[in-house]
Amino acid sequence: MPANGMPRLTDIAALAGVSEATVSRVLNGRPGVSKPTRHSVLTALDLIGYERPPRIRQRSRGLVGVVTPELDNPIFPAFGQAIEKALTQHGYTPVLCTQLPGGAPEDEFTELLLECGVSAMIFVSGLHADTTARADRYIRLVTQKVPMVLLNGYAADVEAPFLSTDDRLAARLAVQHLHALGHERIGLAVGQARFVPVIRKIDGYRQAMADLCPGEDPGALIAHSLFSVEGGQAAAAQLLDRGCTGIVCASDLMAIGAIRACRDRGLDVPGAVSVVGYDDSVLIPYTDPPLTTVRQPVQVIAAAAVDTLLELVAGAPSRHQELIFRPELIVRASTGSGPKIIR
Repeated sequence: MPANGMPRLTDIAALAGVSEATVSRVLNGRPGVSKPTRHSVLTALDLIGYERPPRIRQRSRGLVGVVTPELDNPIFPAFGQAIEKALTQHGYTPVLCTQLPGGAPEDEFTELLLECGVSAMIFVSGLHADTTARADRYIRLVTQKVPMVLLNGYAADVEAPFLSTDDRLAARLAVQHLHALGHERIGLAVGQARFVPVIRKIDGYRQAMADLCPGEDPGALIAHSLFSVEGGQAAAAQLLDRGCTGIVCASDLMAIGAIRACRDRGLDVPGAVSVVGYDDSVLIPYTDPPLTTVRQPVQVIAAAAVDTLLELVAGAPSRHQELIFRPELIVRASTGSGPKIIR
């Protein structure tokens, strides 16, 4: 980069894998460049950190509201960022609304977004995931013909598309992994039972335990708490009291708390107890020990959510359906061999 801060054509061309002449055409808004090539050049410009010239900035096609829970859990910023990126690539301007404890509730954000004239909305792990919450707010949006997509939850009476990670499979993958390592007394640390993802994880956990560890009572090895480090620590303490040597957690934050609970008792992870998380957000590989976890396919879900939403914006009928996405077990250093059992 030259001293005046302007990127050189050679730098942009090398990063984008095109000629300098092509870069010049894109930067000057000239025709004769394919859409994928133009995108590559603009992406290279963004990566270098240089602001796009005004002449090539696209006018926004409209606003899209994105409502997420609090950002303390790293998975929610990951979803928010991935959705924003996908919307921006399609020419839409995202408006991110983050719920905070004691702050504006989801209904207030929804009304605010409608007043701002958003073209559509995406809800991430909202009240649609709470089986005790009324669905009126979403039904009202359907009645008003506001296109919307809802992530990681499900409401039977809302005529809208839902996209979720397969929570049942996630729990089964974690139990199968721990059982393969020799663990049989495997506990589950989850949030409150009124949430759809929790209900599904419990289903998957019970099914896996019945198949693999028929001598255990899975109902006695489930501990409910908050989706937080402190919540995971409290739930893990209960499971350790019940003799668990393997703990499946419903979030990575809970898993970090579970590791803390083990260390408070002088138990090594994974020497004495193995811990599996869920989500695999960006910093999780750098925990101590690096956390074995079940990864949510955030980028894939975000892209599919935006594609689905834009089909609705274009006039496609809204269908009451749920797309389920396969999670992936990521094995790191927080899981190891279980206790030697003499039969």
